[in-house]
Amino acid sequence: MHIYTKSGDKGETSLLGGKRVPKYDFRIEAYGTVDELIAYIGLIRDQSIRQDLKIELITIQDHLMVCASILAADCENCKVDLPKLEANNIRWLEGLIDEKESHLPELNSFVIPGGHTTVSYVHIARNVCRRAERNAIKLYDNAEVPDEIIQYLNRLSDYLFMLSRLLVQELGVKEVIWRPKI
Repeated sequence: MHIYTKSGDKGETSLLGGKRVPKYDFRIEAYGTVDELIAYIGLIRDQSIRQDLKIELITIQDHLMVCASILAADCENCKVDLPKLEANNIRWLEGLIDEKESHLPELNSFVIPGGHTTVSYVHIARNVCRRAERNAIKLYDNAEVPDEIIQYLNRLSDYLFMLSRLLVQELGVKEVIWRPKI
Protein backbone atom coordinates (compact mmCIF):
# COMPACT_ATOMS: atom_id res chain seq x y z
CA MET A 1 0.00 0.00 0.00
CA HIS A 2 1.31 3.44 -0.93
CA ILE A 3 0.92 6.61 1.12
CA TYR A 4 -0.51 8.28 -1.95
CA THR A 5 -3.87 7.11 -3.29
CA LYS A 6 -4.43 9.78 -5.96
CA SER A 7 -8.08 9.86 -4.83
CA GLY A 8 -7.66 13.45 -3.62
CA ASP A 9 -6.18 14.81 -6.81
CA LYS A 10 -9.43 16.52 -7.75
CA GLY A 11 -9.86 18.39 -4.46
CA GLU A 12 -11.92 15.88 -2.51
CA THR A 13 -11.11 13.60 0.41
CA SER A 14 -12.86 10.85 2.35
CA LEU A 15 -14.18 11.17 5.88
CA LEU A 16 -14.31 8.29 8.33
CA GLY A 17 -17.39 6.47 7.12
CA GLY A 18 -16.49 6.87 3.45
CA LYS A 19 -18.33 10.07 2.55
CA ARG A 20 -16.39 12.21 0.02
CA VAL A 21 -16.24 15.97 0.62
CA PRO A 22 -14.29 18.92 -0.76
CA LYS A 23 -11.00 19.51 1.03
CA TYR A 24 -12.32 22.90 2.19
CA ASP A 25 -15.34 21.32 3.96
CA PHE A 26 -16.06 22.57 7.51
CA ARG A 27 -15.27 19.11 8.85
CA ILE A 28 -11.88 19.03 7.13
CA GLU A 29 -11.07 22.52 8.47
CA ALA A 30 -12.06 21.42 11.97
CA TYR A 31 -10.03 18.22 12.20
CA GLY A 32 -7.20 19.63 10.09
CA THR A 33 -6.69 22.48 12.54
CA VAL A 34 -6.72 20.02 15.44
CA ASP A 35 -4.07 18.04 13.57
CA GLU A 36 -2.00 21.22 13.20
CA LEU A 37 -2.39 21.83 16.94
CA ILE A 38 -1.17 18.29 17.70
CA ALA A 39 2.00 19.05 15.73
CA TYR A 40 2.61 22.35 17.54
CA ILE A 41 2.19 20.63 20.89
CA GLY A 42 4.77 18.09 19.72
CA LEU A 43 7.11 21.01 19.01
CA ILE A 44 6.61 22.28 22.57
CA ARG A 45 7.28 18.78 23.90
CA ASP A 46 10.58 18.74 22.00
CA GLN A 47 11.84 21.76 23.95
CA SER A 48 13.90 21.64 27.14
CA ILE A 49 11.02 21.56 29.62
CA ARG A 50 10.28 19.47 32.69
CA GLN A 51 9.43 15.81 32.16
CA ASP A 52 6.07 16.12 33.94
CA LEU A 53 5.06 18.83 31.47
CA LYS A 54 6.09 16.58 28.57
CA ILE A 55 3.86 13.82 29.99
CA GLU A 56 0.95 16.29 30.24
CA LEU A 57 1.51 17.30 26.62
CA ILE A 58 1.55 13.68 25.40
CA THR A 59 -1.78 13.12 27.16
CA ILE A 60 -3.14 16.29 25.55
CA GLN A 61 -1.96 15.08 22.14
CA ASP A 62 -3.79 11.80 22.78
CA HIS A 63 -6.98 13.70 23.69
CA LEU A 64 -6.61 15.80 20.54
CA MET A 65 -6.24 12.66 18.42
CA VAL A 66 -9.59 11.57 19.88
CA CYS A 67 -11.07 14.97 18.94
CA ALA A 68 -9.68 14.73 15.41
CA SER A 69 -11.08 11.20 14.99
CA ILE A 70 -14.55 12.29 16.07
CA LEU A 71 -14.45 15.40 13.87
CA ALA A 72 -13.31 13.29 10.89
CA ALA A 73 -16.29 10.92 11.13
CA ASP A 74 -19.50 11.59 9.24
CA CYS A 75 -21.64 8.51 9.33
CA GLU A 76 -24.64 7.15 11.15
CA ASN A 77 -23.45 3.57 11.49
CA CYS A 78 -19.71 3.70 11.09
CA LYS A 79 -18.00 0.36 10.91
CA VAL A 80 -15.15 2.09 12.76
CA ASP A 81 -15.19 2.24 16.56
CA LEU A 82 -14.52 5.83 17.52
CA PRO A 83 -12.86 6.81 20.78
CA LYS A 84 -14.74 9.19 23.05
CA LEU A 85 -13.68 12.39 24.74
CA GLU A 86 -14.98 12.27 28.29
CA ALA A 87 -15.96 14.98 30.76
CA ASN A 88 -13.16 13.77 33.04
CA ASN A 89 -10.65 14.79 30.31
CA ILE A 90 -11.95 18.35 30.64
CA ARG A 91 -11.84 18.20 34.45
CA TRP A 92 -8.23 16.92 34.23
CA LEU A 93 -7.29 19.99 32.16
CA GLU A 94 -9.08 22.27 34.63
CA GLY A 95 -7.06 20.74 37.46
CA LEU A 96 -3.82 21.40 35.58
CA ILE A 97 -4.87 24.99 34.91
CA ASP A 98 -5.71 25.57 38.59
CA GLU A 99 -2.45 24.00 39.73
CA LYS A 100 -0.34 26.14 37.39
CA GLU A 101 -2.26 29.30 38.23
CA SER A 102 -1.66 28.75 41.96
CA HIS A 103 2.10 29.19 41.38
CA LEU A 104 1.83 32.36 39.29
CA PRO A 105 1.43 36.02 40.18
CA GLU A 106 -2.00 37.52 39.59
CA LEU A 107 -2.48 39.00 36.15
CA ASN A 108 -4.82 41.91 35.40
CA SER A 109 -3.73 42.69 31.87
CA PHE A 110 -2.82 41.04 28.59
CA VAL A 111 0.71 39.81 28.03
CA ILE A 112 2.76 40.32 24.93
CA PRO A 113 3.94 36.87 23.76
CA GLY A 114 7.66 36.21 23.58
CA GLY A 115 10.76 36.34 25.69
CA HIS A 116 11.90 32.81 24.89
CA THR A 117 11.45 30.52 21.90
CA THR A 118 9.64 27.89 23.97
CA VAL A 119 7.21 30.46 25.36
CA SER A 120 6.55 31.72 21.84
CA TYR A 121 5.82 28.17 20.63
CA VAL A 122 3.26 27.81 23.41
CA HIS A 123 1.59 31.06 22.38
CA ILE A 124 1.46 29.90 18.76
CA ALA A 125 -0.15 26.64 19.90
CA ARG A 126 -2.64 28.64 21.99
CA ASN A 127 -3.65 30.65 18.93
CA VAL A 128 -3.97 27.53 16.77
CA CYS A 129 -6.11 26.05 19.56
CA ARG A 130 -8.40 29.08 19.45
CA ARG A 131 -8.74 28.62 15.68
CA ALA A 132 -9.49 24.92 16.19
CA GLU A 133 -12.20 25.90 18.65
CA ARG A 134 -13.72 28.39 16.19
CA ASN A 135 -13.67 25.76 13.42
CA ALA A 136 -15.30 23.18 15.70
CA ILE A 137 -18.03 25.70 16.57
CA LYS A 138 -18.56 26.44 12.88
CA LEU A 139 -18.93 22.70 12.26
CA TYR A 140 -21.23 22.41 15.31
CA ASP A 141 -23.57 24.89 13.63
CA ASN A 142 -23.81 22.59 10.57
CA ALA A 143 -23.38 19.05 11.93
CA GLU A 144 -23.35 17.03 15.10
CA VAL A 145 -20.28 17.72 17.24
CA PRO A 146 -20.06 16.58 20.86
CA ASP A 147 -20.09 19.49 23.31
CA GLU A 148 -17.04 18.00 25.02
CA ILE A 149 -14.83 18.76 22.01
CA ILE A 150 -15.62 22.47 22.09
CA GLN A 151 -15.27 22.55 25.87
CA TYR A 152 -11.94 20.71 25.71
CA LEU A 153 -10.52 23.08 23.10
CA ASN A 154 -11.69 26.06 25.14
CA ARG A 155 -9.97 24.75 28.30
CA LEU A 156 -6.89 23.76 26.35
CA SER A 157 -6.29 27.33 25.21
CA ASP A 158 -6.49 28.38 28.87
CA TYR A 159 -4.06 25.59 29.80
CA LEU A 160 -1.63 26.77 27.11
CA PHE A 161 -1.83 30.33 28.40
CA MET A 162 -1.05 29.13 31.94
CA LEU A 163 1.76 26.95 30.57
CA SER A 164 3.26 29.97 28.79
CA ARG A 165 3.20 31.98 32.02
CA LEU A 166 4.69 29.10 34.01
CA LEU A 167 7.49 28.68 31.47
CA VAL A 168 8.22 32.42 31.57
CA GLN A 169 8.78 31.98 35.29
CA GLU A 170 10.77 28.73 35.03
CA LEU A 171 12.96 29.98 32.18
CA GLY A 172 13.69 33.20 34.03
CA VAL A 173 12.47 35.55 31.33
CA LYS A 174 10.50 38.76 31.76
CA GLU A 175 6.76 38.63 31.25
CA VAL A 176 5.90 41.69 29.20
CA ILE A 177 2.58 43.18 30.22
CA TRP A 178 0.68 45.08 27.54
CA ARG A 179 -0.01 48.63 28.65
CA PRO A 180 -2.18 50.34 26.04
CA LYS A 181 -1.31 53.96 25.37
CA ILE A 182 -4.66 55.67 25.52
